[in-house]
Formats: sequence, C-alpha cells, structure tokens
Amino acid sequence: MMKPAKDSLDLGIVVSDIKASLNFYQNILGLEFVGITPVWFGTMHRLRFGTSDFKLIEPKSVPPKGLIGLESQLGFRYVTFVVKNISELCAELKGKGIEFALQEKEFRPGVRIAMVKDPDGNIVEFVERS
Repeated sequence: MMKPAKDSLDLGIVVSDIKASLNFYQNILGLEFVGITPVWFGTMHRLRFGTSDFKLIEPKSVPPKGLIGLESQLGFRYVTFVVKNISELCAELKGKGIEFALQEKEFRPGVRIAMVKDPDGNIVEFVERS
C-alpha cells in the first residue's frame, strides 16, 4: 500500500497552447508559478495550489485532442479545486468571459459547486464546503 508523503495530489496536463493555459491557470485562477523543468517529451511549467503541484506540459509535438466532456470517454475527466470563495470566484470568471460547463449551484446541503472549461476544454471544478 502507498504511504503518503504529503496531504495532496499533483496533476500533469498536456496542453495545446502553453501561453493560453498559463494565462488561465496562473493569471485568471491565481495559481502560483513554481518553475520550469525540461522533460523528455517537452517542457513542464509547474504551478502550485495549496500543497498540490499543477503541472502544465508543453509537448514537443502536440498530440491529437481527445473527446471533451465528462461523459465523452473514460479516464481522468476533471480536476477539482476546493475554495473558500466560490460565488466571488464565479462572478470574476464570468466577468472575464470564461465558459462555464456548470453554473454555480448547491450540489448537496453545505456544498456548492461550479465547473468551467480551460483553454483546451478540460473541465475545472470548484467546490466550496460550509
């Protein structure tokens, strides 16, 4: 069995346009820039949210896109950021023209969620628990 070395997960996403993805995750969502690391298939741009590293991969050769949407294919389908200010965040994102896959709503008592699309159409979920 695995024994965790930290209380979070890291995620890597291969992107089609690194400038658009960095703008979305770093400038619009506010993830902290950590560094750049060359990898065998491209360049990794590391961002941080809490203790999680969010790794945007700029590939040497851009692979074809998969199907977009939660119900379109198997595999990892979305990433979740647990936040303290979902209504404020959603208002800011709407003001910046970000496309919503799911408007802010109460998912169950004490839990509000919203989902947006990143520049490649990946689903980004925000969750606030009261």
